[in-house]
Amino acid sequence: MSESPSAPTREDALALDAADPLAAFPDRFEPAQGVVAYLDGNSLGRPVAGTADAVARLVRQEWGTRLIRSWDEGWMTWPTEVGDLVGRAALGAAAGQTVVADSTTVLLYKVLRALVDHQVAVHPHRTEIVLDTDNFPTDRYVSEGVAAERGLTLRWIDTDPVAGVTPEQVAGAVGPRTAVVLVSHVAYRSGWVADAERITTLAHDAGALVLWDTCHSAGSVPVRADDWGWDAAVGCDYKYLNGGPGAPAHAYLAFRLHDLPTLRQPVQGWMGRRDPFLMEQGYVPAPGVRSLVSGTPPVTGMVPVRLGVEMLEAAGIEAVRAKSLRLTDLALAVVDAWPAALGVQVASPREHARRGGHLTLRHPRFREVTARLWQRGVIPDFRSPDGLRLGPAPLSTRFVELWDGLAAVREELEREG
Repeated sequence: MSESPSAPTREDALALDAADPLAAFPDRFEPAQGVVAYLDGNSLGRPVAGTADAVARLVRQEWGTRLIRSWDEGWMTWPTEVGDLVGRAALGAAAGQTVVADSTTVLLYKVLRALVDHQVAVHPHRTEIVLDTDNFPTDRYVSEGVAAERGLTLRWIDTDPVAGVTPEQVAGAVGPRTAVVLVSHVAYRSGWVADAERITTLAHDAGALVLWDTCHSAGSVPVRADDWGWDAAVGCDYKYLNGGPGAPAHAYLAFRLHDLPTLRQPVQGWMGRRDPFLMEQGYVPAPGVRSLVSGTPPVTGMVPVRLGVEMLEAAGIEAVRAKSLRLTDLALAVVDAWPAALGVQVASPREHARRGGHLTLRHPRFREVTARLWQRGVIPDFRSPDGLRLGPAPLSTRFVELWDGLAAVREELEREG
């Protein structure tokens, strides 16, 4: 198969690396022996160099030596301290509105239930949760569970999986019965960036609250939670924030919703109570965003999160976003130059304003191709039925690494043909 004259070369990729303002950051991650191209940063970020040492220090010193004294010496405030760091670096949120605790699923449940219960208590006619058919499965499943618990109805927006939710679709779905709208800021399949400010305004105009899923946007695209008037957000910290497998997630709750007597998260654990060590009878929520905490904070799991978010803050989200677009521009240019007979389709937005940090390619044989790529040390991920997701993480991925990975994808497809 002949190559298009306009196809980017490996030398072009090396030139992009040479000019990259973030070129030093890939060396600040643990080396991955045998990996040629890691293109799955949108599923699991690489560990920051020194993470193992930092966890070991916690085990040997704060836990091993200071023992239970470490709770009074710092651990108790970690959920809000690390939360403020995530809010500042990744969410555009002023301090005091973000907490790190629990898994994404648990936090999503707690925040969605709290928002729904508040709306129903204040406006009993608001009995609908609006969400889209291509939202991440956890979002859909949690919503189904909350609706069943509270006797609510799910109102579905039928979303094009190649794109994502639009303001026009939200405007057509919200109304007097809407309690909460649940939307992913960046779609997990296509990488579509939702118009967060317009959608939030439309929902508010209808009297609804909005819960944003930031799993694929935190650390990848700029978020302006405060400026955009967000009510709440939940997202994981193990993708672009490099918190590691099973890392505790983050939750954002806007100041104006704090301490409302009708807005109470349902998992009333002792660490979310005011003055928990008094061990008093009856549950009284802690003030502010701390009320979203339930059980003992996942201290060990927050160590990698802190390191990853500190690196993000040092780089700056705007610089990260600029490199992300350059990376995906390169990927699109490479794939567009492939012969049409190869049969690969792009299933992600091309417009910068609507494109998140990852791209999805479609081909009927990508399931088998992905397995062979992994054996070669080229690691994208596969999404049924035929999607190959490319998630280059701007802080850890070099342009030449992306080019080499795409060259391997093409080789495997040609071998299949």
